[in-house]
Amino acid sequence: MAFNELRAISTFIQAAELGSLRQAAAAQAITPQAASQALGQLEAHLGVRLFHRTTRRLSLTEEGGRFLEAAQPGLASLQRALHGARRGREEIAGPLRIVAPRATMLQVLWPLLEEFCRLHPQVEPDVQLDDRIGNWVEDRVDIGFRVGIAPEEGLIARRLMPVQLVVCAAPAYLARHGAPATIDDLARHRCSCFRHPTSGRVMPWEFKVGEETVQRNVAPALCTNDVDLEARAVVAGQVVGQLVGATAAPLVRSGQVVPLLVEHVTDHLGLYVYYGSRVGQPARVRAFIDLAAERLADNDEFRLTAQDLRPVPKPRARRRARP
Repeated sequence: MAFNELRAISTFIQAAELGSLRQAAAAQAITPQAASQALGQLEAHLGVRLFHRTTRRLSLTEEGGRFLEAAQPGLASLQRALHGARRGREEIAGPLRIVAPRATMLQVLWPLLEEFCRLHPQVEPDVQLDDRIGNWVEDRVDIGFRVGIAPEEGLIARRLMPVQLVVCAAPAYLARHGAPATIDDLARHRCSCFRHPTSGRVMPWEFKVGEETVQRNVAPALCTNDVDLEARAVVAGQVVGQLVGATAAPLVRSGQVVPLLVEHVTDHLGLYVYYGSRVGQPARVRAFIDLAAERLADNDEFRLTAQDLRPVPKPRARRRARP
């Protein structure tokens, strides 16, 4: 139904209920001339007269009465639907579908989600942690997170923070095997590798060398598609691992692991929040995006600072006792 037809039907019902075309015009904030024109267009469209009208009186025809009886419930339902849609846009309530990769978001997403639910208890989060890249429309996603580069065309992406890749080992591992001094030294160490959950590909390690980012394939002593298992293996002293900053930061600060090759830590990847449109977003979507930007943008809780990445001091050689 075209908008002018909807306005004309609304004008007709208002005039019938109020008994005055002038009052119907005032109720819709239009001029009496515009109201009269809308009513005339509706009668012409239907091919019947809806009112007997003079300069002072207005009464329904037989056809007008039947049309009013049929049109009133439909217009009331449509007005309720419009009101509900506007209210849903302004109220921070209702379902909120979020997708994020399990590999990097578990530590980052839960504190954010917990705070959001505490602030807005009427929101109903529906969270899917999945490393695959799904279909935005088919999955009916409100908000997504992704690590890497900006997502596909047609989506709006906002970079929240850099994602570090940090080589780490437990003190127990270093006591047994020593620390690699160079990237090439990794070939002589027990290394873990991450297998991409969707493609099955074993991901190379990435390093900052000068102004470039280089990739190196390492021989895996352990391979997994789960970042938590990989981190546990590193903490247990079984392997050297390259962990993302959000995973590595609390482990380094608690002394469970030590950062290695710190001059080669890379942060060329980013954590992005993405969504479909800036126009017509429900308030719950806008509120979550704003909270994510406020809490995650360059948050040191999820990355290692220069203080954290100080090189590990090399042990001093013992002095020989004099004879």
